[in-house]
Amino acid sequence: MIPTLHHIKLNNKTVLLRVDYNVHMKAGKIIDNSKIKESLDTIHYLLHKKCKIVIISHLGRPNGKRVKEFSLKPTYNHLQRLLPKVKITWVPTTIGEKVRKRVSKGEASEIFFLENLRYHKEEMENDRTFAHSLASLGEIYVNDAFAVSHRKHSSIVGVTKYMPSVAGIRVVEEIRELNKAFNGKKPSVWLIGGAKLQKVDFILRSLGQADHVLVGGALPFAFLKAKGFSIGASKTDVTSVQVAKDILRLKESKKIVLPVDFLATEKMSSKSKSFVVKSNEIKGHEIGLDLGPKTIKLFKQHLRNAHTIVWNGPLGYYEWTKYAQSTKEIGRFISKLTATTICGGGETHDALKKFHLNSKMTHVSSGGGASLAFLSGKEMPALTALGENYKKFKPKRE
Repeated sequence: MIPTLHHIKLNNKTVLLRVDYNVHMKAGKIIDNSKIKESLDTIHYLLHKKCKIVIISHLGRPNGKRVKEFSLKPTYNHLQRLLPKVKITWVPTTIGEKVRKRVSKGEASEIFFLENLRYHKEEMENDRTFAHSLASLGEIYVNDAFAVSHRKHSSIVGVTKYMPSVAGIRVVEEIRELNKAFNGKKPSVWLIGGAKLQKVDFILRSLGQADHVLVGGALPFAFLKAKGFSIGASKTDVTSVQVAKDILRLKESKKIVLPVDFLATEKMSSKSKSFVVKSNEIKGHEIGLDLGPKTIKLFKQHLRNAHTIVWNGPLGYYEWTKYAQSTKEIGRFISKLTATTICGGGETHDALKKFHLNSKMTHVSSGGGASLAFLSGKEMPALTALGENYKKFKPKRE
């Protein structure tokens, strides 16, 4: 049981709201405000209930130090522009008596925006004292930061020990939509790509859920090498190859569909000449950077018949236009299907946005590592904490 906003009385309460404002910034300017916009539904709901809101978030990895480039002040300014009629007060610190006094003097429907949680190393350490200090700022805690719900941090897990806690609208939506990967209509096809080779749990989960598992990105090279093929200078490592060997021994491995060709090059450069090579004919100095035309056609054949599609990870080195073809072409193909399409992972989100496909999918998670963990079947500390909190604080919710 994960408690939501509808499981608690919120009228005129002071709410500690954990959001995910870990936005993309360049030279102090926000270049992607989607995460801020995604938090507005919960903020509007709380304002409607005349709540006083204390916003807490992190930005980047300042490692417990006050680093100017990781200040949330630009994010505060942006939120104020999005909510021009709402009084939003910037607080240049995170905990302490001054913060508590400032919040206590606030009015109903006023927002207090606190500085970066990760300026304090205690945040990442799930320090109980730090968590208690955060909890002292409000009466009710709302987690609307799905993207960090796989972390055991003070603002995610620790605060739930001290106050009634519920999930925000965004977190509820993410759980509902990602669960469609497991209870969706068959046949189900999982499409796995990306550059990160540590996706063992995700691959194993896919084998138990999907009818076919299509493998792209850098992942195929571990499987090809495990089968005894040369992969040239393509990306892989010893551990990944051993894991691939273990997976290929499983009966369910017959569901795995590997590329039959790649778009390759001889030098890691966006300007180097590219050419198509069969997956079993990659020479020692060649590097596979994208799926080849026959593989794109093969993957489309499997995807065409699917009722549920789960996609995690780009299918090639999409940062370079020359090697973005399979991600773009298959993305466009999927977007025109009637299947339920669940897309997760930070790079997947970025790639779909780059090709203007986000709005054409059933759901594109902004959760990054959290969505990968959820789809892999791993424990989500934040969701576990909310469930435990529901039992502990149930009498205080009335």
